[in-house]
Amino acid sequence: SCCWLSRSQMTGLVKPCRLLSPLPVVQISERPLVHQESLLKLPVPPLQQTCVRYLASLEPLISEEEMTHTHKLMDEFLRPGGVGERLQKSLERRARKTENWLTDWWMQSSYLDSRMPVAMYTSPGVVLPKMHLQDRQGQMRFAAKLIAGVLDFKSMIDSDTLPVEYLGGKPLCMDQYYRVLSSCRIPGPKRDTVVNYAIGKTPPTHITVVHNFQFFVLDVYNSDGSPLTVDQLYVQLEKIWNSSLQTNKEPVGILTSNHRNTWGKAYNNLIKDKTNKESVRAIQKSIFTVCLDAPKPRVSDEMYFNKVAAQMLHGGGSRWNSGNRWFDKTLQFIIGEDGSCGLTYEHAPAEGPPIVFLVDHVVDYMKRSEMVRTPMIPLSMPQKLRFNITPEIKKDIEKAKQNMNIMVHDLDVRVLNFTHYGRKFPKSHKMSPDAFIQMAFQLAYYRMYQTCCPTYESTSLRMFKLGRTEAIRSTTTESLQFTKAMDDPSKHNSEKAALLEKAIKVHRKHTHMAIHGQGIERHMLGLKMIAIEDLTSLPEIFMDTSFAVASHFNLYTSQVGSKTDCVMCLGPMVPDGYGICYNPMDDHINFAVTAFNSCEETNATKLSQFLEDSLLDMKTLLEQVSKTQ
Repeated sequence: SCCWLSRSQMTGLVKPCRLLSPLPVVQISERPLVHQESLLKLPVPPLQQTCVRYLASLEPLISEEEMTHTHKLMDEFLRPGGVGERLQKSLERRARKTENWLTDWWMQSSYLDSRMPVAMYTSPGVVLPKMHLQDRQGQMRFAAKLIAGVLDFKSMIDSDTLPVEYLGGKPLCMDQYYRVLSSCRIPGPKRDTVVNYAIGKTPPTHITVVHNFQFFVLDVYNSDGSPLTVDQLYVQLEKIWNSSLQTNKEPVGILTSNHRNTWGKAYNNLIKDKTNKESVRAIQKSIFTVCLDAPKPRVSDEMYFNKVAAQMLHGGGSRWNSGNRWFDKTLQFIIGEDGSCGLTYEHAPAEGPPIVFLVDHVVDYMKRSEMVRTPMIPLSMPQKLRFNITPEIKKDIEKAKQNMNIMVHDLDVRVLNFTHYGRKFPKSHKMSPDAFIQMAFQLAYYRMYQTCCPTYESTSLRMFKLGRTEAIRSTTTESLQFTKAMDDPSKHNSEKAALLEKAIKVHRKHTHMAIHGQGIERHMLGLKMIAIEDLTSLPEIFMDTSFAVASHFNLYTSQVGSKTDCVMCLGPMVPDGYGICYNPMDDHINFAVTAFNSCEETNATKLSQFLEDSLLDMKTLLEQVSKTQ
């Protein structure tokens, strides 16, 4: 699955695009929907190009023997008039007939067909800077302002006045911005769906608020269509708080954290009851959800961000706030009594840029002082959603609690706030900050394991209509040469620096190709999907051990460029791997590293330490070399 996309790769929002080229990403106030029509369609890369690049990507990862075998299979696949050509022609035909040949397949294969829980496995978490809230009134006030900020963002969506983003004079696809509000994932026994209620005749006018596992419908518009003011929202949140003080309620929301098949069955069972069905629909249709979390156990300052990042991903377990969620909801803002705040979002409808833009917008909005006079209209009590809990549903809830607690204990989350330098340093050496950080991941992993591993970096295809993501394979022959040389005493610093520069250039080239629709990963997926649809058996190249090895991404990485000093986090893609999110600011970099405790070989704390050392050593190397020049 894919994750947050680097906004500095894609959507630098008025700042120059920091990674790819001198081309800035700018926002221009034009109507987004008009521009959708002028977007290019995602191309199908040339077959030969992808196959040659695929073989090159295997070189650092597999043995010579395996490589020889794969070359034979590839020759067979590429035989003139053979299966490769047939699949490529079918894929090109699909590209002509559809708006985007990839998007539906991607959504199905990566998200909706997946049966793993969404919490921790595909839904990212975001930690916002800690708010210094004195008491629960502070929490309510903050929540009210946050809701007002999201409604301000929504007004741009509703009036179609969201500024269009451009990269190098080309408009980017804005479609995902229209999918994050009023949408929800619906579980199915074999495959899920996503429903966007904003498109209907009567778009939703309420949000859901959950406190002590109890859900409420909060209407956020006055009868004249104006949004509730911060003062009005505060009054309504107080009412919700005061009518949900009991802490012994059944956490129905925890059902949404279970494996999708289990939750699919429990869901059908839950909505048999009319009251339950109406309550579930109200949550699904709401614009977004606000989770007012109970305080967590106090931790030391150095553990604070680790714990809050975990809280954003999973809620901390059934004893704490994991039942204070509806994980199928696209957008859930989380506000703790202790000042911890952030969000989690369900990944199927959209990637990081719209979420990060929304976060930046809300944070800016909350800094402004309120000038709106509050109408003196008494507001009705927000409706509490009722659930009738049968013994069977109670059993489902208990199972979901047990499963969630196992998952919570299994996930190790480490936040590294790297304060020695930020993206300005690699730039001062004319190096791409993103590629520089990716090489630090390679070095850290190599030092820890004495080998390299398949590495996935998310990037965006929003240059194309309905574009989602492409993967950059960061492990290359050049990156391996650099990591091996770095700790080799027989190599001079100038040679090490030259190898680093070469590896960074290759990474930049791969990034450029990926963004322009010439990546390897999705093209291979497309050929495989066509084969599944058209052929009786899968071509050998997809059954090859090398294909499985190269797709087992032990490092699953994603850059999130945000103006707000926030930390993003996501779970690993594979049981023996790591999930790494990073937000490079000018003078520091926020990292979040996750791993599973059940895997003996992985250790998030250890990898974070190797990462910090690698970043420092790479800086020292460049400084020493530039002194001698």
